[in-house]
Amino acid sequence: MSAPELHSSIVALVSLASGIASRHPDMGLCQLARLRGMGIPDEQIATVVEIARHIRDEAAQKLDASFDEKAALGQSRQKEPESEAGASCCSATASGQRCC
Repeated sequence: MSAPELHSSIVALVSLASGIASRHPDMGLCQLARLRGMGIPDEQIATVVEIARHIRDEAAQKLDASFDEKAALGQSRQKEPESEAGASCCSATASGQRCC
């Protein structure tokens, strides 16, 4: 039994988000043009971009914190409390969008 095919707009949104989150050099501009050509509202695209950037930035912050901890840098700083959802889940974006 094969999985049903995703709608092309969903594929383009996932591709756009993953390109942004991974800092891909093409920045998802091809998918942006496709999505606009499909009539996807800019507000929906902006939400996807916001979530992708949030995940990217949060991953970078966690990686930096892990490096600092392992390298014993900034020991005089107090540890920041973990998010309410725990260390394995992301926090909400600035506009309140949940990404997990």
